Amino acid sequence: MSVSLYYHARRATPLTEAESRSVECVVAAHMASFPYEEEESLYLYEPSASEPQEIVDGSTKMPFEPGRLMPVIAHVLDSVTELRRALPDAEWRVHMDDLDVPWDETEGYTLPGMRDADLIAELAAVQGEDGWR
Repeated sequence: MSVSLYYHARRATPLTEAESRSVECVVAAHMASFPYEEEESLYLYEPSASEPQEIVDGSTKMPFEPGRLMPVIAHVLDSVTELRRALPDAEWRVHMDDLDVPWDETEGYTLPGMRDADLIAELAAVQGEDGWR
């Protein structure tokens, strides 16, 4: 079973050209700095004609390897935070399956422990070189 992070932004007006460029810049910067080539990253769906108010819509499947989970979550949530700040007048929803990810004006989107070095090291130790321990 996989877990995914979903992100959606809605508003009555479509993206302006400048906003579209801002979104593209955030996505490009994210892709250039994403640490795991073989993991799913920030992924935005193509705009849907049937949902014109959905100005940003995407998801990221979380990695199965425990040691990569928190760094991927942090990296993707940081990028979604940048997207929200580039489109502040949209109505945003970010969630991991049924768990809503809270918004904080200072921190952006965060989950408890996502930057905890000890937790990340502990999760990385769960899987050894030859597979699960």
